[in-house]
Amino acid sequence: MRAAFSILGLVVAFAIVMFIMKQQARSLVPAAAPVAAGASAPAARDLPQSVQMQVQGSLDQAASAAASAAQQ
Repeated sequence: MRAAFSILGLVVAFAIVMFIMKQQARSLVPAAAPVAAGASAPAARDLPQSVQMQVQGSLDQAASAAASAAQQ
């Protein structure tokens, strides 16, 4: 009887953890933004390149700000 309650308790705990994990995963997925009829969304293969360009721009900006701060 004790083993049955132990297994039942583990199943209930597992179900609770899975429910919470499902809720957290749902909140991580961004909602798709509606696209206007005239506007074109970036292609999926172009996204990594645009992200790379944004990161590179941010790094360049931070480097120039650091150089400017070092000169002062």
